[in-house]
Amino acid sequence: MLRSLFSQAPELKSPREIGLMREAGKVVAEALRLCREKARPGVRTIEVNREVEALFARYGAIPLFKGYPGQKIPFPAVTCISLNEQIVHGIPGQREIRDGDLVKIDTACKLNGWCADAAITIMVGDVRSERRRLVEVGEQVLGIAIQEITQRRWWSEVAARMQRHAETSGFTMVEQYVGHGIGRIMHENPQVPNYVSRDMKKHDFRLEEGLVLAVEPMVNMGRSDTRVLGDHWTVVSKDGLPSVHVEHTLALTSNGLEIITRDE
Repeated sequence: MLRSLFSQAPELKSPREIGLMREAGKVVAEALRLCREKARPGVRTIEVNREVEALFARYGAIPLFKGYPGQKIPFPAVTCISLNEQIVHGIPGQREIRDGDLVKIDTACKLNGWCADAAITIMVGDVRSERRRLVEVGEQVLGIAIQEITQRRWWSEVAARMQRHAETSGFTMVEQYVGHGIGRIMHENPQVPNYVSRDMKKHDFRLEEGLVLAVEPMVNMGRSDTRVLGDHWTVVSKDGLPSVHVEHTLALTSNGLEIITRDE
């Protein structure tokens, strides 16, 4: 989601509510597994989107992206599909996936009143080594969040470690877009930055049981600067270099961390 400096306290969930979110998470995980199967050279991104839309319909799940209000137009699809220098919010269309592409697919649904949200980056075919390393580091950054969230007291402690790993690996963390709380609606409090700054520390939050977060680092190969294309949605790196985006919905429970959108 687009970063704002105004964030309120998290909305904690009960074990029963987390259990309901788990069911939505299973559908999202299956949708992204389907995307991995379908994202092949020559396939148009709109075709991948249609497959996910059909899957949600079979489960009676409500797609959360389609119709989501924007500054100019509502988002028109059930998935965000962003290729290479596109970071997030790419609109599926007639563009064909090519060998060597980095395909970032983000999707979310609501099932029985509760939401889940996740994203993956797919390396298609023969991907250059520097791009493979970018994807590996992006996944490691999310892995750091998963590992550290039960070990730290404040989110800023986790975010600092995520940012440090991206930067010491030679990449940059996108700061204009952040993760979010999630529950009955897709975007709840708090905002979940993947980096630390003086402004963001003012809106830090405690890591406690019942917290459910959609954590979604976006790591750029080059500079962190972004811009939005003329379609009013697709976010790209200003320098045109590739980016990686990965995301899981994570719940802090009495038994530790649960990855709501884990693909079993």
